[in-house]
Amino acid sequence: MKGFVLGGTSSGVGKTVATLAVIEALQRAGEAVQPAKAGPDFIDPSHHEAVAGRPSRTLDLWLQGRDGARRNYRRGEGDVCVVEGVMGLYDGDASSTAAVAEALDLPVVLVVDAEAGMESVAATALGFREYADAAGRDVEVVGVLAQRAHGGRHAEGIRDALPDGIDYLGRIPPSDDLEIPDRHLGLEMGRESPLDPDALAAAAEGVRTDRLLDLAREPPRPGSGDPRDGNAADGDRPTVAVASDAAFAFSYAATTERLRAVADVHTFSPLAGDPLPPADGVYLPGGYPELHAAELASARALSDLADRASEGLPVYGECGGMIALSESLITTDGDAHEMAGVLPAEVEMRDRYQALDHVELRATRDVPTAAAGERLRGHEFHYSRADLGSDARLAFDVVRGDGVDGDRDGLVEYRTLGTYCHCHPESGAFDAFVGRL
Repeated sequence: MKGFVLGGTSSGVGKTVATLAVIEALQRAGEAVQPAKAGPDFIDPSHHEAVAGRPSRTLDLWLQGRDGARRNYRRGEGDVCVVEGVMGLYDGDASSTAAVAEALDLPVVLVVDAEAGMESVAATALGFREYADAAGRDVEVVGVLAQRAHGGRHAEGIRDALPDGIDYLGRIPPSDDLEIPDRHLGLEMGRESPLDPDALAAAAEGVRTDRLLDLAREPPRPGSGDPRDGNAADGDRPTVAVASDAAFAFSYAATTERLRAVADVHTFSPLAGDPLPPADGVYLPGGYPELHAAELASARALSDLADRASEGLPVYGECGGMIALSESLITTDGDAHEMAGVLPAEVEMRDRYQALDHVELRATRDVPTAAAGERLRGHEFHYSRADLGSDARLAFDVVRGDGVDGDRDGLVEYRTLGTYCHCHPESGAFDAFVGRL
């Protein structure tokens, strides 16, 4: 599957809208599109899926390593892969957009805000291309997609000013209908705020799909096989119940795939009033429990969880899932809502983010996702703080990140684990969880 990366000049330049317009344009040209996202993100991929009709792949070198990112890319399906970058092209650490493009050997199409520029768009693109050589980076900027550019003389001026080797690949017109509302943690989810179909179709008309397909190329194969190959359970498989609704919406496509490879997966919606399904283990992904705190407080599934967890049912909650397992949640308006009460913590939402980073944890004891001494990699991004009870037990030292209590993370009670860290399946956390059921 050939592909290319859409990298921005900075955060806020309109990469997600540009990505959706490119996906729409390629599909209208008869191509089956596999979307992907550089860096740890659950929100932008939800918009990708809403337009492409298939889950977006997460490509992050900290979470997966180079070979893991290549494996995850190759698990996608379609004719062409469109990878949306994170922040500005060169911004970030080893998981920057540029680093992902290097690891996959994919060309970069630069998304530039052209609303108030013309020749300066060309100068910006040239600077981004030349910076790669100056910094010793193996990054190939092959073209420009002009965001918020008008047609006629504006588009022609941008196209004519571009130097040789940097193609004009189209424009995204300025339009209020191409704005996605945002809130804490980023944009609203794709199923909440899809772009207007007519506006998206109009934006797609300005994309040069023929040239994009000419520039796309296939990444190299991974240097090694997946160490988990052949480990899928045969015969009697454990059953994992996975919460899935607006309160528990933050799960990687690769996580669902891996769980289905090693277990029978039953999804349930606490917000819809579903009871907890019969299962050997429960996974609560992150999401927005704070937006649905009142509904969760009366959710049958949470009361079922409290009973089953006390009986020894293995439960794993990540970020929002950990919040749902706590004693209470205090929203930003000061209202307190009872949660499942499994973990000895009271969680309070704040007005600004409390942690945003890639994470590495070292287990200090055996827990559902790791044995003592093992390390897990993931990421954290949350607006809440946890006030831990005096009897709280923590299972991880934080090697990198903030954790739930400074240099510690991983609240444990019975066979339940709650953590602020979102783990990717490449870390082995979910294989470990299923293997202990």
